[in-house]
Amino acid sequence: MSNIPVLVKNDAWLTPNAESIQTRIDRHDAEMDRILTKTGSIKSYASAHDFLGINYDPQADQWNIREWAPNAKSVSLIGDFNLWDKSSHPLEPSNSGIWSLTLPGNALQHLQKAKLHVVGADDTQRDRIPACIRKVVQDTLSNDYSAEIWNPSEHYYWRNDFDASHIKSPLIYEAHVGMAGEDERIHTYREFATEILPRISKAGYNVIQLMAVQEHPYYGSFGYHVSSFFAPCSRFGTPDDLKFLIDTAHGMGIAVLLDIVHSHAVKNIAEGLNRFDGTDYQYFHDGGKGEHPQWDSKCFDYGKEEVRQFLLSNVRYWLEEFRFDGFRFDGITSMLYDHHGNISFDHYDKYFQDGVDNDAVLYLQLATTLAKAINPQVLLIAEDMSGMPGLCRPVSEGGIGFTHRLAMGIPDYWIKLLKEVSDENWDLERLWETMLNRRHGEATIAYCESHDQALVGDKTLAFQLMDKEMYWHMTTNDRDLTIERGTALHKMIRLFTLAFGGDAWLNFMGNEFGHPEWVDFPREGNQWSYQYCRRQWSLVDNPALRYQHLANFDRSMIDLAKVYPFLNEPYPELLYVHNDDKILCARRCGIVFIFNFHVDKSYEGYELPVPEMDDYRIVLNSDTYPHGGHKRVEPRTVFSAVESEGRPKIKIYLPSRTCMVLAKTT
Repeated sequence: MSNIPVLVKNDAWLTPNAESIQTRIDRHDAEMDRILTKTGSIKSYASAHDFLGINYDPQADQWNIREWAPNAKSVSLIGDFNLWDKSSHPLEPSNSGIWSLTLPGNALQHLQKAKLHVVGADDTQRDRIPACIRKVVQDTLSNDYSAEIWNPSEHYYWRNDFDASHIKSPLIYEAHVGMAGEDERIHTYREFATEILPRISKAGYNVIQLMAVQEHPYYGSFGYHVSSFFAPCSRFGTPDDLKFLIDTAHGMGIAVLLDIVHSHAVKNIAEGLNRFDGTDYQYFHDGGKGEHPQWDSKCFDYGKEEVRQFLLSNVRYWLEEFRFDGFRFDGITSMLYDHHGNISFDHYDKYFQDGVDNDAVLYLQLATTLAKAINPQVLLIAEDMSGMPGLCRPVSEGGIGFTHRLAMGIPDYWIKLLKEVSDENWDLERLWETMLNRRHGEATIAYCESHDQALVGDKTLAFQLMDKEMYWHMTTNDRDLTIERGTALHKMIRLFTLAFGGDAWLNFMGNEFGHPEWVDFPREGNQWSYQYCRRQWSLVDNPALRYQHLANFDRSMIDLAKVYPFLNEPYPELLYVHNDDKILCARRCGIVFIFNFHVDKSYEGYELPVPEMDDYRIVLNSDTYPHGGHKRVEPRTVFSAVESEGRPKIKIYLPSRTCMVLAKTT
């Protein structure tokens, strides 16, 4: 080929797939040309939410009700305003498949409930929620969902302008609003803003990633079975309450990401998009391709323009209406492949040949292009376990345009290691290789445990390390051996992952202080209890308990990443590793990270190489009293490098199961 994509130039192993990669570029460019010709800009194209749904036009003082239902036989508006009469307010069909109705401005009132009554292509008669509705509420008695007219007399007044350009290294705090408080109930956006945001700010995080914001009928789905894509979850409050949360975070200098779900949709007919016009194939693929067997959900047809436009409009809506600073796109692997990633990715062909959903690739390219057109500083995180090359490279190079990808193999590795290998047999060279196993030039978010590992049926790192002993031995004056081992390794694992695993950091709410137990959403099996669907902040606030020490270390670790911005330097340099001694030493951004993973052996005068002939001081030490350690190293010690075997080295005392970081004194 005459034109070789930049992605291929940067990775010669991709040469056999150069034509497929160039096809991706060409297809995106052709679609962008078509969009620009049709609407003038991709932003204008992504405006379905302003045209469809139930929208008030203040200039004309009228309501415009429009719905895309191409195969429906009839559509009518029902609600409080007409006593739910299915025959009084029919919508008119059109050749485009859009049904419409215009009402005077006084016909509908703020907070009135409404639905669409749809006679489908299959002759079914169902009351449905408009696809682009902005607010959905659930009746507490019947559990039935309805659209709710959202047209407050005064629009939300934003207090804080925000620019995320100052965030060079995202330090992300993943949170779920409903379970963020300590009471055994669902908590609210405003409670999160006033009670939890100060904690996150104090902990040093500069980005929040909010889960379960898009409306979903089953609370226990963690927000991943979405029914109404444009409606903020009403369990937590109103749209203005969500804006208050984001506005408050911006006032603290914290960016806010939406965990957006475009990889699938809930199967529910009453609440969701499934069989909206009486067919299987309006929004989703027909037949088996439209079913996600592992998730029991529906798969979008990204090859259909109306579906792409619907989802692109959703991207624009959350960025502009709520001022989110970006997204974590959930389930990217499932989107990218017809087999949903259920294969072994052992050859580059599997990323570009058979099994790839090229329509999904195009949609994601358009979504990242749109997001960057709206906000050039946008953060776009891909949750992909396949390792597709170019996922976080510009579309013009043959990539898909995300800014970051999750290092999904790292948390899996840590849990596997803890479950299957005793501490004394850990292979530090293998551990180092795992941290560095990422694509060059594609920013990676490191994390050592995911929210999935906090769910019932799995265990967080803290619970994997200490389990039931956390119930009885977490007081500061109790030196239980299980807790000693667990807290020491908890700190070491987190720093090791942050220091070497990527270009950004992710923590799930509460893991920073070793939150005990698990997350168990209310369900029939636990008598609909909220006992385990909350965060026990009183544990970390209690000065008699050791949770404070883990939180202190996490805060020190985060502060270190800000003072010495090592996440901005792509790769660390291994200075020394000794697998028998269980010592590893590495440099990143001029500072030296030292780990002694030995189960019981401390070393006096251990000789380690350092980058330069200079004096070094301790800038982080897991063994201090505030970090729950034993203060075995004098914090003011200066380590002077001397030449040994042709390179600068220091001699240092290394207590067992500790880590420390050194920086030059000059």
